[in-house]
Amino acid sequence: MKGSSCPSRYRVVVRGGLGLSFSSAFKELEIAQHEGETSLTGRFADQAQLYGLLDRLRDLGISIVSVNLVK
Repeated sequence: MKGSSCPSRYRVVVRGGLGLSFSSAFKELEIAQHEGETSLTGRFADQAQLYGLLDRLRDLGISIVSVNLVK
């Protein structure tokens, strides 16, 4: 994010599908199911907010496949 103060849009891809209980935990994000993976896409004010999501996923035991900036 290079110290920018404007929000950046990221897509986080995780392994497997998210059930309804997990999906409700991430209601601020766009969730899309793909073959064996789920993507969570949204705007993050700063890196701390993005790392907060990554920490939540880790705490829930969800495997992260990739994190990508979406232009």
